[in-house]
Amino acid sequence: MSEDSMPLTSHLEDLRKRVMHSLLYLMAGFGVCYGFREPLVNLIKLPMNAHIQIGTSRPFLTVIRQESPYQLYFLSPAEAFWMYLKTAFLAGLCLVLPLVLWEVWKFVAPGLLEKERKYAIPFVVISTLMFYIGLAFCFLIILPYAMEFLLGFSQNLVPMISVGNYVDFCLKFLISFGLVFELPLVILVLTRMGIVTPATLARQRKFAVLGAFILAAFLTPTPDAFNQTLMALPIIILYEAGILASRILWRGDKDG
Repeated sequence: MSEDSMPLTSHLEDLRKRVMHSLLYLMAGFGVCYGFREPLVNLIKLPMNAHIQIGTSRPFLTVIRQESPYQLYFLSPAEAFWMYLKTAFLAGLCLVLPLVLWEVWKFVAPGLLEKERKYAIPFVVISTLMFYIGLAFCFLIILPYAMEFLLGFSQNLVPMISVGNYVDFCLKFLISFGLVFELPLVILVLTRMGIVTPATLARQRKFAVLGAFILAAFLTPTPDAFNQTLMALPIIILYEAGILASRILWRGDKDG
């Protein structure tokens, strides 16, 4: 084997190692969460059968369980089984996310400068925190309003909701919002790498708004404009937050 091919081979071997570690973490997280599958399913049903109030004074979060007129059904023998697997997988991913992100950082770290490697812990902590905030925002605000609007849209039709479709709907929303809330961090990283500047981001604002609605059309599990708008607006707000954060970072680099 030539000397020129060794770095690539080592790089691929390191990638395989990081992927295997991440899969082991995911399997462990899935195994733990599968043992709590019933409470997790009851939790994910909360936006459909509870009224969630967010206030400015204590208690800041109030969950009022109500007798829901809607029931979940499974329409095929394996549907309920797959529903438990999907729910446990997402919960397991959330549980081990810091470990997975640490593996991602360890993979990219060899290509970074020594002064850039000090951002390892902030990267893992901030990216994990932003993902969790995205999940919480979706679960506490977006999903309850989406369910209330969609299920109460027609007074002449009675919904018969498949448990598989309901869980898919919720999980896609949760994962999408978790990823979307990483946008400010992505903008910061691109700014730090010199790929974009705050001025460039501000000039491309109109294209970012258009892109937010296009991205929302792909990410939302339903094609209606209501749910697309629910996702597009946070993307636009996060884009603006990313511009603000990049300006602060940009000024800090200039002053330094």
